[in-house]
Amino acid sequence: MAALRRKFGEDYQVVNTNRATTFSAPVKKKRQRFVEKNGRCNVQHGNLGGETSRYLSDLFTTLVDLKWRWNLLIFILTYTIAWLVMASMWWVIAYIRGDLNHGHDSSYTPCVANVYNFPSAFLFFIETEATIGYGYRYITEKCPEGIILFLFQSLLGSIVDAFLIGCMFIKMSQPKKRAETLMFSQDAVISQRDGKLCLMFRVGNLRNSHMVSAQIRCKLIKSRQTPEGEFLPLDQCELDVGFGTGADQLFLVSPLTICHEINPKSPFFDLSQRSLMNEQFEIVVILEGIVETTGMTCQARTSYTEDEVLWGHRFLPVMSLEEGFFRVDYSQFHSTFEVPTPPYSVKEHEEKNSLPSPLSTPTPALTECHSARRDRVFSVDCINTSEERGRHGGTGGRLPSKLQRMSSSGKEDLQRKVLLLSSQHSEKACSTGDLPLKLQHLSSSAGPEAENRLQLKSLKVGFEPMTQSTGDLYQRSLPPTLSTAPVPLHSPLLSAGGRPEDKLPAKLRKMNADR
Repeated sequence: MAALRRKFGEDYQVVNTNRATTFSAPVKKKRQRFVEKNGRCNVQHGNLGGETSRYLSDLFTTLVDLKWRWNLLIFILTYTIAWLVMASMWWVIAYIRGDLNHGHDSSYTPCVANVYNFPSAFLFFIETEATIGYGYRYITEKCPEGIILFLFQSLLGSIVDAFLIGCMFIKMSQPKKRAETLMFSQDAVISQRDGKLCLMFRVGNLRNSHMVSAQIRCKLIKSRQTPEGEFLPLDQCELDVGFGTGADQLFLVSPLTICHEINPKSPFFDLSQRSLMNEQFEIVVILEGIVETTGMTCQARTSYTEDEVLWGHRFLPVMSLEEGFFRVDYSQFHSTFEVPTPPYSVKEHEEKNSLPSPLSTPTPALTECHSARRDRVFSVDCINTSEERGRHGGTGGRLPSKLQRMSSSGKEDLQRKVLLLSSQHSEKACSTGDLPLKLQHLSSSAGPEAENRLQLKSLKVGFEPMTQSTGDLYQRSLPPTLSTAPVPLHSPLLSAGGRPEDKLPAKLRKMNADR
């Protein structure tokens, strides 16, 4: 390759012309995560300034939070330095008293027997601190300063042992390693469940020991800008995974699929398959519970970015029924398969369903027809009510007896004529509309009230000349305004030709005027 480049220049490149080779799309650059897949938060604190002293105020928690290599280093250095310092103090006491010069003199009583140099002083301290008690080196009653140093050594050793051993015990018993046996699926999926679009992921427990009071929560990490122009980096939003229904409380003895329903309250309400490719968000999942064996609270975390959310997928089942027990196949824990899923968002789906159907919209002509028919029936009923009230309380009761007999006879003749006209197939009957049917219905009904209403209708039509059609009579007899007040017989509502007395002969009009 180097020889070819020297011959053809530095721009020379080897091109693979094999047609069987497939070219994949350029891989999308992996962006920074807020929470790693193993649950570690990818956040570092810097420029603390004078706030570093706060770590020393809580020294025990600081030591527990340190990594194991630093803990072991501090543990070894603390004991080594304490032993050397205390051994040096015993050697200084022996040096000041002159015990080093009379080490083999049997008549001399030293502070510590059989301490001749620094190694012997160091061995004495180790025997005392570890309570080994070989019996060769011991403190005599002639050394009060040695007794005080022995008391101080016992107290200091107990404090150092309690601090360092307690720190190591707490660090070893931390439930962080218990979270290693709590599994999360590699990907989250979006598909339909019970007719609703849902975001789902899977959790599982590898141990037989249960997680007591296990609870799961989800946070959506996404940067946004407020209407006031404030930019909120890594804004946290809660995702409902069944808090109101208690579905977030888990009985984690087998793998469970956690479901978040996408509804108008969900931040994914307007998320579609197309917009998912352009979104940037991270879903942080937090599983908390009490370890059954130790009683300590354990928390496991993971996260899903937009690249790890699969649209139109569903998890493969992992549970199977064996003879006498249920079996969980963790080899299919992360496996998914495609299912038919609408590519549009829930918001678009609701807007599509809310559009009115053209078949359910009434036409203007049909609306006008129904309204005109209702007005017509209403007008006839009002007329009947007005005529009945006019019959009982109008001026007809104040007419002379001769006129009343003449009007009653005219009513009967007019009633027979109207019924005859309604039974004939003529132009007059065609223009009546619903009036002949109304009259027939009234005439066929039983009771005195029906007879009175029919007589009133006949009287109203009887004042018109019979050369007109009954349809014209109906139109002329309609009142200009609908009213439920009593109407007298000589009112224009009952006749389109003026007062009823104007249609009487001259002799009868004169008698009526005199009266």
